[in-house]
Amino acid sequence: MPTLHTIRLAAYQWGARLVPNPIKTTAKEQMRAILGAAIGLVFTAFISQHLGHDLSLWLVAPVGASAVLIFTTPSSPLAQPWAVVGGNTLSALVGLACATYVPNLLIAAALAVALAMAVMLASRCIHPPGGAMALLVVLTHESALAFVAFPVLTNSVLLVVLGMLYNSWTGHPYPHHTVRAEENDAMTNTSLFTKADLDAALTHYNEVLDVNPDDLIGLLRHAQAAAYQRTLGELRCQDIMTSDPISVQFGTSLQEAWALMRQFHVKALPIVDQAKHVVGIVTVSDFLRHAGIHAADDLATRVQALLRPSGLSHSERPEVVGQIMTRKVRVASAQGHAVDLLPLFSTAGHHHLPIINEDKKLIGILTQTDLVKALSRSIQR
Repeated sequence: MPTLHTIRLAAYQWGARLVPNPIKTTAKEQMRAILGAAIGLVFTAFISQHLGHDLSLWLVAPVGASAVLIFTTPSSPLAQPWAVVGGNTLSALVGLACATYVPNLLIAAALAVALAMAVMLASRCIHPPGGAMALLVVLTHESALAFVAFPVLTNSVLLVVLGMLYNSWTGHPYPHHTVRAEENDAMTNTSLFTKADLDAALTHYNEVLDVNPDDLIGLLRHAQAAAYQRTLGELRCQDIMTSDPISVQFGTSLQEAWALMRQFHVKALPIVDQAKHVVGIVTVSDFLRHAGIHAADDLATRVQALLRPSGLSHSERPEVVGQIMTRKVRVASAQGHAVDLLPLFSTAGHHHLPIINEDKKLIGILTQTDLVKALSRSIQR
């Protein structure tokens, strides 16, 4: 037997679900949408009135609901041109058929809306005002096919045309440009989910969402980036870097540099001048590339050949790190935010970043491992 407290709590929770969520758009955006709807309807009404000056009905009420969608939610799948034109026009045809062949008004009205929904779902043009359009045709006892062409189709096309002009002019491209998966590649490597994961979740959710799945991916990944910013936002490079890293100079021999990398188990060595300014970086990949490694079985032989001094005063073969180093090296400031380095490590191919102080001198090195450990610690807090 539920207690009074349990009943009150359940009633409160149920009532809270009736409270509308706050609208996240700014006042400026809301005014943009309101003005656009007004202009769109004036344009549609003006043209339609002149085209149908001898008709009693030249503007249909559901177009007002279409205007709300086009100008307040121009990125919604329910507001795209095909949804508006196809949804309204096909629904009007369904309503026309029901008004003609179903004599009972009550049944005809309900059947018109239900069948309009079925047609819109099958035609991929779900548009809520389409249900109202089908109902309007039944209630006004329209039976002329010309009514579908004018005013329904004409009103819908005119409103969409104005929507394209106004929305695009005010910074909301319409038809909406969907953010495809390949355009989200910059965040793919750091995402905790893939498009297949989202598709599986939507299948489990099993409801029509008023957002394109690809747009939803972009939204969720931006939210993930915001979470990274929140967890790593105040973390500086100097907080997680390896201080006083092993470094070499331009003239350091390949043999000595390779020995240092093996001794200290590092895969990269910053190369500095006498003032400790970074002039390049040498990595294991640089050694392997210049050794001409093509297969695992000749790795040791070729590396040893590369490291062996030639004994000549002039040689075409590289003998010091300055000859094989990467000159264009990306560095980061010690005071910089660690979160800003995520794109460099995740998509730009960097594995090691030398860290410099305000005097441009090397004071540390930051690796992918350092950043992952820092992120892990932040998440666990």
